[in-house]
Amino acid sequence: MLTRPLLLLMAVTTGLTVGGNYVNQPLLDTIAGDLGIGDGRAAALVTVAQVSYGLGLLLVVPLGDLLERRRLLVALALLAAAGHAVCALATSYPLLVLGTAVAGLFSVAAQILVPFAAELAAPGREGRAVGTVMSGLLVGALLARSVSGALASFAGWHAPYAVVAVALVLVSVVLGRRLPRSEPTAAGGYLATLRSAAALVRELPRLRTRALLGGLGFAGVSVLFATTTFLLTGPRFGLSELQVGLVGLAGVAGASMASVAGRLADAGRGQWATGIGAVGLIATWGLLGLSSSVWLTSTLLFVLGFGLADMFLQAVHVSNQNVVYPLRPDARSRLNSVYMTTYFAGGALGSAAGSAAWSAGGWPVVTAVGAGLGVLVLLVWFVDLRLERSLSLAGAGSR
Repeated sequence: MLTRPLLLLMAVTTGLTVGGNYVNQPLLDTIAGDLGIGDGRAAALVTVAQVSYGLGLLLVVPLGDLLERRRLLVALALLAAAGHAVCALATSYPLLVLGTAVAGLFSVAAQILVPFAAELAAPGREGRAVGTVMSGLLVGALLARSVSGALASFAGWHAPYAVVAVALVLVSVVLGRRLPRSEPTAAGGYLATLRSAAALVRELPRLRTRALLGGLGFAGVSVLFATTTFLLTGPRFGLSELQVGLVGLAGVAGASMASVAGRLADAGRGQWATGIGAVGLIATWGLLGLSSSVWLTSTLLFVLGFGLADMFLQAVHVSNQNVVYPLRPDARSRLNSVYMTTYFAGGALGSAAGSAAWSAGGWPVVTAVGAGLGVLVLLVWFVDLRLERSLSLAGAGSR
């Protein structure tokens, strides 16, 4: 049974493991100066964290169905802690890259915890469980940058890594004591488990539509993330880097929406949450475009649009997860691996598209690309609606 303290523990763990991947972002300039490397090599640390996390989604998360989850999660938390410890002790760039890669690869423990929470939840409360754990993940990712920068300002850039490493060790001890044991659900070995994940894509059409919804939604918001700094530090807004960082705190709206979307799913209104999110993603780009128009430059309006973009994305994302996990309850980790790999790939493509759009024509082109991706989300949602109805009718006809 999933108790409230256990649910909060799982939420804190997801926030800590994923948030650890973001601690390097405010430290890059300091790291470059201390290690005597160029800004480009320092910035590559962010890419290393992202790529290793993506590999973890693809190669590590399916282990949640093959192995006993409590032991697996404790091991992953300790391995992620080891990666951060290497970073905390690193005196050279290669060691820092190695530690970043190890921490990123095993931080996908969060993506085993999310479906595990749905499995442990009481019937009818799966959505709330997923929403709560996702809220922890989002808050952790959001706070990691701010806390890391503040800590490094008086204790040096190694300190944030050390704090995360120690916290992960402590969390692993609590997980080992509090998490219930689970029974593996996947038959065969590791390669067979990976092949079965690919088979799920062929067998489950709603896994395909929901994964595509997530990937396109994250792509659209990643267009915004990739270009916000360019816009806000430019001549139209003229904000400092600190002020731009504070704008990012508007993303806390996404954490609140994750819980709301989970409750809607439990009430049988998951499609409503998806539809609201899809329409909202399109409307938000209109607001963002208006905030930086030639006749109205409003920082407050931009902050509102930024927060709404993350909020509507979470409405789509959490409702997706609450559709995907019940498709094959015995394969939740593999389903999440497929879904999150697609989601992550969409984010990477969106970042690239945003950068290209900015170079091609500045903010007007960026808003057009972002809104276009929002339209694609809406269209795929219509396809998913029709698919849900057809599968329901087929199921009714077979009874």
